[in-house]
Amino acid sequence: MPQSPASTHKNLLIGMLLMTAAAFALAAMHALVRKVSGELHPFEISFFRNLFGLVALSPLMLKGGLKNLQTYQPRLQLFRGFNSVAAMSLWFFALSVVPLAEATAMSFLAVIFASIGAALFLGERMRARRWSAVGAGFLGAMIILRPGFVELNYGLVIVMTSALCWGTGVIIVKQLSKTDSITSIVCWFGVSTTILSFWPALLVWTTPTLEQLGWLVLIGIFGTLGHLAMTRSLKTADAGAVMPLDFTRLVWATLLGYLLFKEVPDLPTLIGGAVIISAATYIIIRESRIKA
Repeated sequence: MPQSPASTHKNLLIGMLLMTAAAFALAAMHALVRKVSGELHPFEISFFRNLFGLVALSPLMLKGGLKNLQTYQPRLQLFRGFNSVAAMSLWFFALSVVPLAEATAMSFLAVIFASIGAALFLGERMRARRWSAVGAGFLGAMIILRPGFVELNYGLVIVMTSALCWGTGVIIVKQLSKTDSITSIVCWFGVSTTILSFWPALLVWTTPTLEQLGWLVLIGIFGTLGHLAMTRSLKTADAGAVMPLDFTRLVWATLLGYLLFKEVPDLPTLIGGAVIISAATYIIIRESRIKA
């Protein structure tokens, strides 16, 4: 039964609020990662983030039992686990050496990489306007990097590599969703990333103090709340309408970076970030219209 205009408007408003809340929660998680990364290795932070995320998933997993892990593509599920651990470890390391706003602006390249991957590996059609948006996204990255004008920031290169991994993860999820349930994809993610991130963490292990453990718990809480709010937002309203609000993460990251670390983004970062966000927004809205 079609929804009434009033109901559609209400769902859109709820979806927008949820996506904005998700953006804040994820920006807060990234700020806490930056805070604690001076004391704990990013590999260890990544492990605890995944562990506490798995704890949050435990009621769902206990309810469905082993059926939640039923998959028709176990190798791809496992590959997603490796890819996600690499993406998270690189991202957390980058947050320890790159100002929060700069890292956040560059991280939105994941949408650009996912769009290219969908064309190369999933056969999605890329028309001239979408390729133009991809080109604009990389132009924005070059504005932030300013190669040849300033010394190359290898931390930002790591952010780009992390964004490539996150973009790859989007392609993997699209492929998995053709055969596996959302519950299976989520549960495999929680189990695989926790197990796979434990071994690198052992190599650099430092037993957290009670204060550090408290920060790690908050990282897990904010990360889980952010992803839950984002998922609920996408279920409530059209992705093309709410996903652009994920880019308010740059606003939150700029504010938290200033309040917690006295970081003020320079003009090229703001301009480059705006270009990347504009390109990513166009791609998201375009994909949403095509699906509709």
